[in-house]
Amino acid sequence: MMSTSFLQRMSAGLVLAAGAALGQTPVAGPAFEVASVKPAGPLDAGQLRSGQRHVGMSIDAARVDIGSLSLADLIRIAYRVKPNQISGPDWMASERFDVLAKLPEGASRDQVPEMLQALLAERFKLAVHRESKERAVYALVVGKNGPKLKESSPDADAPAPDGANGGAGAPLVLGGANPQVRVTGRGENTSVVVSGGPSGTVHMSMGPNGALRLETPKMTLAALADLLSRFVDRPVVDMTELSGTYQVALDLSLEDMRSLARTAGIAVPGRGAGGDAARTPADAASDPPGSSVFAAVQQLGLKLEPRKAPIDFIVVDHLEKIPTEN
Repeated sequence: MMSTSFLQRMSAGLVLAAGAALGQTPVAGPAFEVASVKPAGPLDAGQLRSGQRHVGMSIDAARVDIGSLSLADLIRIAYRVKPNQISGPDWMASERFDVLAKLPEGASRDQVPEMLQALLAERFKLAVHRESKERAVYALVVGKNGPKLKESSPDADAPAPDGANGGAGAPLVLGGANPQVRVTGRGENTSVVVSGGPSGTVHMSMGPNGALRLETPKMTLAALADLLSRFVDRPVVDMTELSGTYQVALDLSLEDMRSLARTAGIAVPGRGAGGDAARTPADAASDPPGSSVFAAVQQLGLKLEPRKAPIDFIVVDHLEKIPTEN
């Protein structure tokens, strides 16, 4: 049975769930007035539950508050690229940091990525270049019988009332991040709501056999392709030519959710007492990562086709594990 703690970890993976000019990391441009960078350590469900930790980034008129994001996440945000468009050392996904920075007077939130570029160059000695590579991808295309998608309604993002998904008291809010994660209920009635993201309020709930159902009220197919990339072994590129926003529901296996968490650098429990390491070859063969994703996509009247396509990459030339002192 999937625990509430495990579902919280999965939601954290999804929250980690959101082009830049060619050339080397810039040394001039907008910069934070002052910034503190501290190691965050591994994600801990207990700290998330108590509100001591948050995952994600929030921006107001005066400051940027980043919680428990990996270096890979920070680079992705800084250069406005997707997770599969970064090439660098594996440890980028596991080294997590908290960043608290003050915006200079007159700065806008649109300038934050460039300020983050400058911060990474200063504190982590990050140097990068851009290049394009042809690589294997999955093309998200319309199936032979046409899409089975319902367009979003104008009020698609109305939030669910507190306690509506489990009825076990007040909802739990994990940290102060944007998007924000709320957990209601316990055990099989556990539900997770992720609000504040571009796809509206995303609902996740446990189904039979440890499956997880993910529902979102207004997702573009480009955003769906980005999400699917987290579950399969290659990038997913939207080639449907459908430009609207749609109600999307996906039924995903427990192993697919574990795969998502690993991609986000989150340690998750396996089927044995020892966690991931305790899984046997038979376990892995019986439930391969991505196995339910293709079926879930087909239920939407869509299809994932293997193809090759050019992908733009941010290539990390140099990056320090430990930042310089604040």
